Amino acid sequence: MTTSLLTPGQQRPGRYRRSAPGDRISTLTRGAGVGLGVALLWFSLLVLIPLIAVVVQASAGGWAGYWSALSNPQTLAALALTVGEAIAVTAVNVVMGTAIAWVLVRDRFWGQRVLEVVIDIPFALPTIVAGLVLLTLYGPGSPLGVNWANSRIAVFLALLFVTVPFVVRTVQPVLMELEPEVEEAAASLGAGRFTTFRAIVLPALAPAITSGAALSFARGISEYGSLVLLSGNLPYATEVASVRILAYVEGDQLTNAAAVASLLLVIALGVIIALDVISRRAVRSLAKGAGRRG
Repeated sequence: MTTSLLTPGQQRPGRYRRSAPGDRISTLTRGAGVGLGVALLWFSLLVLIPLIAVVVQASAGGWAGYWSALSNPQTLAALALTVGEAIAVTAVNVVMGTAIAWVLVRDRFWGQRVLEVVIDIPFALPTIVAGLVLLTLYGPGSPLGVNWANSRIAVFLALLFVTVPFVVRTVQPVLMELEPEVEEAAASLGAGRFTTFRAIVLPALAPAITSGAALSFARGISEYGSLVLLSGNLPYATEVASVRILAYVEGDQLTNAAAVASLLLVIALGVIIALDVISRRAVRSLAKGAGRRG
């Protein structure tokens, strides 16, 4: 019987060397590399290049022109209304969307399948049709006996209508994947329902909730179709940022329109990053609190 001696730099054929912590080993195959390249090219054509074009157009007038467009009182009022209503709608969706997802996953009741379909209607319904529906329901001649058209309540209701599915549909799959045995084990150890939800369920749901909140906010600040008929587009009152951008475009002020659009982009990115940071910190703090109690 013979043995082979290996020097420290050699390894046996057929065996993989364990990578050191500092090693950067790519596992991307040739086919996967081609797919990645195609995906990046497609993403660039659809997203990156148009966004860069907006930024370039916004900077065409220099810093003075950019600041002049954003400091316009009417534009500031539209931005404040848009961001404020989007934040309020997102806060409502976080609470109500999570509650609806919980009911749909954990309970069984008559009409549940109908509710599942109804929740997705804002996804499928054209936004201008949504505006017409809301105007019929909340405008003059409303069957409810109210007339909230051309008011900030109308803006809030329109944004709430088009954003309600986002949190529901991001939280629902996560709830379906949670193992009930974990909650049952916590209950058998004496944990109450609130403690179980806070220590076990909420950390698992936090990333999904923040993802849904980010989508809800981004849709809220960009909404146009459902607001055109219902809000009245009144300057300093119910005019939102998307309508203000359209007014700039119709007035052949593309640089001003791009300036407002670029600011909305920055706000959306900032909120998405902030929600991601909050989600990670919340999960860590909840996990640490559960560990201390354990």
